[in-house]
Amino acid sequence: MTVEAGTNESPNEEYKAPASALDVTPTLDGGVLKEIIKEGESEETPLSGCKVHVHYTGKLTDGTVFDSSRDKPQPFTFQLGKGKVIKAWELGIATMKKGEVAVLHCKHEYAYGITGSPPKIPPKATLIFEVELIEWDVENLSGKKDNGILRRPITNGTGIDSPKELAEVEIHLVGEYEGRVFDDRDVIFCLGEGADNDIPPGVEKALESFVRGETSKLELKPKYGFGDIGHEKFGIPPGASLVYTVTLKKYDQPKDSWMMSSHEKLDEAKNLKEKGTKYFKAEKFDLALKMYKKVLEFIESDAGFEEELLADRSTVLLATNLNIAMCHLKLKHFTEAKKSCDVALDLDANNLKALFRRGQALLQMCEPSLARKDFEKVVALEPTNKAAAAQISVCTQRQRELHSKEKIMYANMFEKFAQKDREKEDLERLKGEEAMKGSFGEWGADERQREPTHFERENPDILMLDTAGDFKNM
Repeated sequence: MTVEAGTNESPNEEYKAPASALDVTPTLDGGVLKEIIKEGESEETPLSGCKVHVHYTGKLTDGTVFDSSRDKPQPFTFQLGKGKVIKAWELGIATMKKGEVAVLHCKHEYAYGITGSPPKIPPKATLIFEVELIEWDVENLSGKKDNGILRRPITNGTGIDSPKELAEVEIHLVGEYEGRVFDDRDVIFCLGEGADNDIPPGVEKALESFVRGETSKLELKPKYGFGDIGHEKFGIPPGASLVYTVTLKKYDQPKDSWMMSSHEKLDEAKNLKEKGTKYFKAEKFDLALKMYKKVLEFIESDAGFEEELLADRSTVLLATNLNIAMCHLKLKHFTEAKKSCDVALDLDANNLKALFRRGQALLQMCEPSLARKDFEKVVALEPTNKAAAAQISVCTQRQRELHSKEKIMYANMFEKFAQKDREKEDLERLKGEEAMKGSFGEWGADERQREPTHFERENPDILMLDTAGDFKNM
């Protein structure tokens, strides 16, 4: 809501709201009084995070109108509970029902304060708003326009901070599918590792917007639930939409990397690397990849690292990129696997694992000649490496197969070109024949087959038509 220019300079300090107005402030200090003009359509009211649509008219206590949405093409829209409007609106509109019309009588402490909003709203001004709550939209937390994660707050929490990735959270959750409760438990885990605790990605994403003590109902589309796989243990089929009621009991926020010493960064990187290896051994490759990528956030740059820690950092960095490459290979992300191997080889040009894994990626990318070079380099560096030698044979066979396919492809291509040329020649020939037919003019074949006229029967020797269709005097 914006306030436009005006002229009123002083509030009416003697203003008193009607006796029927109810105090809607948490402390009942009379700062926001609400007078219902028209009852709403239901008992439900919007909660924090909802996008509300309202029409309003704002007046000073002397009746001067300083702003109104009624003069504008669209209702005014804002997100409730996010500090986007004056405090009186946050409190008053949160008590309204759909279709309700109410007048909010707002003391300056809940409006524009001791300074006002010059030139239209004077200092310490009590304001009067007639507000119509048209409707509200449930908050979408997916970050996209797909409404994949809808939040309906049940109980507002405390504070303004939310847990971020890697924070250890303690929650209670209740999961429902088509009215059936399939999950009801307390769980402690680190954000980013929810999959290891049978928690869908939509719940993890939503928790990054929760505050301590909050309880909200989440509606998850399949992409943010258990996707196209479902969850056998919970009896959830593929492509299922889910509903979760989640309470964030407490959380421990991780330390930001910029606040860490070099020792702390290295220790955190090693801890995350160990987690990644645990998930990799359990064949949870997506989780392993997530952990390994987090390692890079702490040590990818050597800025601020003490000299004595640089060698240790390089060792962890090399191992992490090799592990990332292996995860990508398992997940069949071959281009990404090659990129991680390239990074590893920048750190150690003769690293056998990096060469071998890049060769594997290139082979899957249908680049057997390039893959062979990597495997040959492995054998040159380690002649006893039987795995690399076997891969060289595979590359040779793939090259032959590729060459054979190319020959067939090019042969077919040339045959198609030749066919096109033949078709073109046939078309040109047909055009020529049509042109010859056209040269007969009106004395064509059809004309030669007609009955002779009386004059022609009486004078057969005067004119003769030769085979070319030209006239000859005899």
